[in-house]
Amino acid sequence: MKIIEIQERTEMLVNQLLEVWEDSVKATHNFLSNEEILEIKKYVPQALNEISYLIIAENDNNIPIAFMGIDNQKLEMLFILNNERGKGLGKKLLHYGIENYNVKELTVNEQNPKAIGFYEHMGFITYKRTELDEQGNPYPILYMKLRFKSEVNDEIKRYDYR
Repeated sequence: MKIIEIQERTEMLVNQLLEVWEDSVKATHNFLSNEEILEIKKYVPQALNEISYLIIAENDNNIPIAFMGIDNQKLEMLFILNNERGKGLGKKLLHYGIENYNVKELTVNEQNPKAIGFYEHMGFITYKRTELDEQGNPYPILYMKLRFKSEVNDEIKRYDYR
């Protein structure tokens, strides 16, 4: 597995990441209907093209298996193929974002308890909650911030991102 910072966002890459996104969302966002997933999916390519920093994890065959997007020290997206979950990819990507892009904040759906637990384990705490998501849908959002970057730095030093 290797982590790559993407400069050129080709149509092929965006389509590969869209597959990662959909697989991940279907596995983790049980509160969304298939119709809602398809509706949200329409906007994902635009988000992938507009995010300031797009970082992907590739397998040994150079195929994307996970990605994250960062804007203004905020993790805006983190998605992992379902069959790659539980292997430390999320941890490696998030550490990479904290170390290289000073990630301090993120938002997460309240109905995604595994993601919340993961982010809490990574040192984030909830500081705000909204009843609606950014599109006005009835999916509560938790706003989280990194508690103490210094606590995370010791663990970050153990990773080689190449």
